[in-house]
Amino acid sequence: MFKTGLEVLIDEPQLRAQLSGKRVALLAHPASVTRNLTHAMDALSLLPEIKLSAGFGPQHGIRGDKQDNMIESHDFVDATHGIPIFSLYGEVRRPTSHMMDSFDVLLVDLQDLGCRIYTFITTLRYALEAAAQHRKTVWILDRPNPVGRPVEGLRLREGWESFVGAGALPMRHGLTLGELANWFVHTLKLDVECRVIKMQGWQVDSAPGFGWPLNDRTWINPSPNAPNLWMARCYAGTVMLEGTTLSEGRGTTRPLELFGAPDIDAQKILQHMYALAPHWLQGCYLRECWFEPTFHKHAGKLCSGVQIHVEDMHYQHNAFKPWRLLALVFKAIRKLYPTYPLWRDFPYEYERERLAIDVINGSTLLREWADDTHAVPADLDAATCADETAWRDERETFLLY
Repeated sequence: MFKTGLEVLIDEPQLRAQLSGKRVALLAHPASVTRNLTHAMDALSLLPEIKLSAGFGPQHGIRGDKQDNMIESHDFVDATHGIPIFSLYGEVRRPTSHMMDSFDVLLVDLQDLGCRIYTFITTLRYALEAAAQHRKTVWILDRPNPVGRPVEGLRLREGWESFVGAGALPMRHGLTLGELANWFVHTLKLDVECRVIKMQGWQVDSAPGFGWPLNDRTWINPSPNAPNLWMARCYAGTVMLEGTTLSEGRGTTRPLELFGAPDIDAQKILQHMYALAPHWLQGCYLRECWFEPTFHKHAGKLCSGVQIHVEDMHYQHNAFKPWRLLALVFKAIRKLYPTYPLWRDFPYEYERERLAIDVINGSTLLREWADDTHAVPADLDAATCADETAWRDERETFLLY
């Protein structure tokens, strides 16, 4: 029977007893739920051994109430439990001394998407660093990596750390949050008591979920624009659209599963992509479509676009390469529309000096490859494959399942 780390903690009295007499804080979001969809805060508050003293919310808030990026949440007092809820995506993104004084043990229960560009990973790093500084204990209540073990993308280069770049990870890292926590503790040389409460019965390679227990668990949005498993599978590629002028489907019912704009010809772009590197487009079905966002980029305008389908028989888990697929979109646009204003210049996740596409990729390498008229897919592949191989070797030590 599959159990998350939260459920293991709830079900094992001997484990819970170790928290007796301690002040316990919870870092969580809307997807931090039990099998019966009870939120972690409510479930933990019913256990006599656990005294909740504070809560922490990451980006989008502990309730998931903030729709877009860079919309901050505020501290408040939880009306039900009467404890302070501190925002780690508001006036501060690192826990303050005042926040750290509110607990002895921090429970971290966050559903990740398996992609470096998901701020919950950075929040985890900051929490571990603060715990080391303030001599606090951290327990990671582990959850599935919904996109499984595949690795893809360039690793973040030194000096490119940001709130969407917590360390030298590739775009798809293939680790659970607990495994990532152990990697952070090791690579950052943190002197902190960090314990992973492992899942039970996680079948990471089993179809049809390939990481997500598809027939066992309800999908709860970990962030407002993460509405389903299909989005999670595409996200390591489609998140790069946030650094472009192309719509990533925000303002539609399928965000981050499609791309488009009013002034492109999606059919021509697809044709050029298949001509350039058809082997980068395996494992999914690409369908030309039209959509009109109700908000965000190109709101109210009809966009020519493409939807990436990974929800049916076309999906091949180990063949699908979302990061390369979107890189090929950019290359095709540059070939067909040499002067197209592709790269969006705007403040992105508190980075105001660097282009968002570079912040997202952790270096300038992908953008420079796309802009270079002489560069071919094999050039990007060579650099990326080296990074991917090195990461697979490095992460082996940290695999818990």
